[in-house]
Amino acid sequence: MPESAPGSPGGPTFVPPRILAIANQKGGVGKTTTAINLATALANTGHSVLLVDLDPQGNASTGVGIDYRARASGTYAMLIEGIAPDTLITRSGIERLDVIPADSDLAGAEVELVGLDQREFRLKRALKTLFSRGYSHIVIDCPPSLGLLTLNGLVAATSVLVPLQCEFFALEGISQLVRTIDRVRRSLNPALTLQGIVLTMFDRRNHLSDLVVADARSFFGDRVYDTVIPRNVRISEAPSHGTPVLLYDSRSPGALAYVRLADELLRREGGVAA
Repeated sequence: MPESAPGSPGGPTFVPPRILAIANQKGGVGKTTTAINLATALANTGHSVLLVDLDPQGNASTGVGIDYRARASGTYAMLIEGIAPDTLITRSGIERLDVIPADSDLAGAEVELVGLDQREFRLKRALKTLFSRGYSHIVIDCPPSLGLLTLNGLVAATSVLVPLQCEFFALEGISQLVRTIDRVRRSLNPALTLQGIVLTMFDRRNHLSDLVVADARSFFGDRVYDTVIPRNVRISEAPSHGTPVLLYDSRSPGALAYVRLADELLRREGGVAA
């Protein structure tokens, strides 16, 4: 239900954004690539999107064209120093896509968060101050771990999307992540849901990819998205140009797959896909 803007009784109304955490404790699964390109695809459908780079590597920031040398304050300043997030928002150069980038100090945030009050809720509180800005989606790129940064992402989120690469041992770590999501739901964020699992790096020439897809669908059922992201050279090339694959080569199989992923996400949310 629409809510009144803070401090404006009877004034303009807004709908709180969907907050989507992209998470997997295993690295190299296409997590950041999915965050970048899903956020871009949603923005291209006319939605206003905020991308929050919670990974100390800062690859999501780089991947939407925010040069490392151009970053001043970002998610570290927001989480640790309590800087107002609306002062940290950076334009990405992609229409309707804003970013709160990862700043250079974020690598130390895991240690510093330990001693802070309400340490698991700092991102949630910060993002709540942005609800009246009209974003339909806030996409959080979590680090490849289950530490306090990822925990902040899960506590702030309304749902979690898990990229799962079509490779050997792919399913091993997912059960641990699902248990973590369940624990967060029970103790810290009752509203959290598993939005779904998206299969990435699918290689139609490799029989193993088909086996992983079959195993994932057998185990997780309809929580596995119909859309599968292929292994595609354009997806790999795009980050070196500081641009999502949707802009680097909009007709490539990888770009078209992320368009379909955004469409399926909106359908599953009950929205109308463009």
